[in-house]
Amino acid sequence: MSTSAKDFSTCDLCDAHKGVSDGAFRVLPPLFRDFGGLTRFAGPVSTVQCLDDNSRVREAVNSPGQGRVLVVDGAGSLRRSLVGGNLGKAAQDNGWAGVLVYGAVRDAAELRACQVGIRAMALMPLPTDRRDQGLRDVPVQIEGVWVRPGDWLYADEDGIVVMATQAG
Repeated sequence: MSTSAKDFSTCDLCDAHKGVSDGAFRVLPPLFRDFGGLTRFAGPVSTVQCLDDNSRVREAVNSPGQGRVLVVDGAGSLRRSLVGGNLGKAAQDNGWAGVLVYGAVRDAAELRACQVGIRAMALMPLPTDRRDQGLRDVPVQIEGVWVRPGDWLYADEDGIVVMATQAG
């Protein structure tokens, strides 16, 4: 039986995998705040790697999400917002389970109204410069923790874990 976004606990997943040392189970550091309308979300990972330019993020959330989680590696930069209310709504409307931003977001009230999980480090009202830069579906690192396209990400009130395969 597979673990869905409604029947998992990151604490239980950590308990079940505490002896795993091969890198197949990873815990992201507690850097992220909850901004979306859903506090619990899970799904296979798609990634965007970008710095202060959300061109690839916009492309991603405007494509079919199919229950995936978009992990945006903004290098932890808080200089520009990589996701705002319009992109949050696009993620919701296109079937994304969640968006995790290693960087900043904006439009807090609009993001909270979106029925999608959205986590980021902070709020920053300044938008990005769109220079058509960035990479999609490449392995990324968040504070030294690898997140790869096709991994499974689980986020709840206690934290965020990443697994090489779906829990179940």
